[in-house]
Amino acid sequence: MTISYHRLSEISTDPPPRRRVHKVLIVAGATVWLTFFLLQGLGWLIASRAESTTEIAEGKLLPTDPEKLRSANEALQRKIKNLAPKGPYIVIDTAGNRVFLRQGEATLREMVASCGSGNVLEDPVGGRRWIFDTPRGEFKIHSKVTNPIWIKPDWAFIEEGESIPAKSSERAEPGMMGDYALGMGRGYFIHGTMYKRLLGRNVSHGCVRLGDDDLKHLYEKTPLGTRVMIF
Repeated sequence: MTISYHRLSEISTDPPPRRRVHKVLIVAGATVWLTFFLLQGLGWLIASRAESTTEIAEGKLLPTDPEKLRSANEALQRKIKNLAPKGPYIVIDTAGNRVFLRQGEATLREMVASCGSGNVLEDPVGGRRWIFDTPRGEFKIHSKVTNPIWIKPDWAFIEEGESIPAKSSERAEPGMMGDYALGMGRGYFIHGTMYKRLLGRNVSHGCVRLGDDDLKHLYEKTPLGTRVMIF
């Protein structure tokens, strides 16, 4: 059978009437939906502007007026100032192994320290596990002790490969913590050390070690309740 390509090319490309009706309905439907979404968007924009105006009036958003901006900034500065510690406070940088005695914006003294090593110790018998990190967060000086005596915990004997003593008197080791100790709670202290050559390194079991002069200065200048920020 022979097909005439000339004949095929002359076939009309206009859709039949029913297909035209379908096309019109599709276009009309799309127009309705587009109009609906545009109106929804316009409503959302109006509502958002009204909500923003309300939030500005309630102090939730900053105004754009320069005078109001200045007033809001001053109010924010007053809030920040009220949150700042009153009197001296201690800041401990565990990564840099530094202790700062500060008051307001001034640094009164910077000290080299030794903070937690981050090492992990496991009890081969009991399965207990210790991580020797200095805790991060905000603390207070809860206690101040002169000539403290270290009461060796279980992990100290396990670390040294020794058996854990039955008598508590066998745990006491004077002189290990230096001349002073400042307790921060949860068994953590700022204290002295016999290993001064290691100051500046992360080698402690979680406490913060200081040299003799720095420790004495901190002990004398910080009353009970002094805030301690550790990061």
